[in-house]
Amino acid sequence: MSGADLIFREIDARREEILGGLMRLLEIPSVSADPARASDVRRCAEFLAAELRSAGFQSSVEETGGHPAVFAAAQAAGAAPTVLFYGHYDVQPAEPLDKWTTPPFSPAVRGGAIYARGASDDKGPLWAHIQALRLWREHGGLPVNVIVLLEGEEEIGSPHLRQFLERNRERLRADVAVLSDTAQFARGMPAITCGLRGLLYMEIVVRGAAFDLHSGSYGGAVPNPANVLVELLASLHDAQGRVNIPGFYDDVAPLSEEERRQWSRLPFDEDRFLRELGLEAGAGEAGYSTLERRWARPTCDINGLTAGYQGPGAKTVIPATASAKVSMRLVPDQDPDRIQEAFERTLRQRCPAGVRLEISRHSAAPACLTRTDSPFMRRAMAAVTRGFGVEPVLIRGGGSVPVVGMFKEVLGVDALLAGFSLPDDREHSPDEKFDLESLRSGMRTAAALYEELGRR
Repeated sequence: MSGADLIFREIDARREEILGGLMRLLEIPSVSADPARASDVRRCAEFLAAELRSAGFQSSVEETGGHPAVFAAAQAAGAAPTVLFYGHYDVQPAEPLDKWTTPPFSPAVRGGAIYARGASDDKGPLWAHIQALRLWREHGGLPVNVIVLLEGEEEIGSPHLRQFLERNRERLRADVAVLSDTAQFARGMPAITCGLRGLLYMEIVVRGAAFDLHSGSYGGAVPNPANVLVELLASLHDAQGRVNIPGFYDDVAPLSEEERRQWSRLPFDEDRFLRELGLEAGAGEAGYSTLERRWARPTCDINGLTAGYQGPGAKTVIPATASAKVSMRLVPDQDPDRIQEAFERTLRQRCPAGVRLEISRHSAAPACLTRTDSPFMRRAMAAVTRGFGVEPVLIRGGGSVPVVGMFKEVLGVDALLAGFSLPDDREHSPDEKFDLESLRSGMRTAAALYEELGRR
């Protein structure tokens, strides 16, 4: 019996103990976007540092200039590779609260899943790794040297992470990084994510008069910032669903025919996908499948709009300002800085006279691709197979994990992305969940992964 096989038995024997610890972690409202929750974010960091310390790691809560990070390290008995595990303990805001079946920070188990904000993104997966590492420490010692880095600002764009990595380059030196902030392809079909889209998140503000105006007295005679804003936003796409920004697609590499064939063979049910989202039809760039649009094509989406009176009843005003938040998901070879320049140039050219246009950037991260033929990738495939009992598929992810690019640029280390969550876990939405079987399979996979990565 290998070391990981022994740990598999311990995972099942200590199921209730492990679940109880996760529930205590989920009770902490570590919402990084809410300044009023700053003390809770720090409390969560301290909770995790203490958990790692009790598991035999040297751990500390480290200042970043924003919300703190958790750093921990432990050594294998002999010469071994060093694995850097990254997770994030901050969570999205829980609003709208009235859409939750049970309170978001009072974790509840029902139907074989644990429901709470952060259950799937990312507290459940990081807890799986921490518990697998604890069991390795308790049963024979770690098969690899392990560094743990837990961030408290991932959900707000990781504004201080790059500086933290640069300051701690030597302490974070590793042979490979491991993340589980991704998902399985489907229930019973685990996946290793080989590529992620990048992100460019912008805010647009249109300003008109110095104050709101009576729409009867001034309507038709003065510019309306809300009208201008919606016209600008509507101009960002053409009739074929393509982003209508000159130069936007200049660096986009076409998908290979082999990759398109592989993805077309995945058991993706379009009708079920739409039904689960409450939609009657899909949308997007013509000429591409839904998976291709989600994983390998760039996008431009409005994330929020604010203009004029939003209260009950009517108030007939021309708003003084109107604003929007827009995210662009980028694909490999697209440079966020170049895309930002094109975005700003295009909007300023299209903006009519009489209003002031302000454009600012909130966050950005490049897309990334991971080689599928490396020794580390082959070992990750073996570990996921052992953990889930079935061989994983190779996919891309539509979202962004900024740290993956930063690890490569700052630390020179590639990342393996083997996620445990399910596509229907409702991350960032009310009733977020994490299946108990995902927790079990995740711990098994993490335990096997550290063993596989330590093989000579």
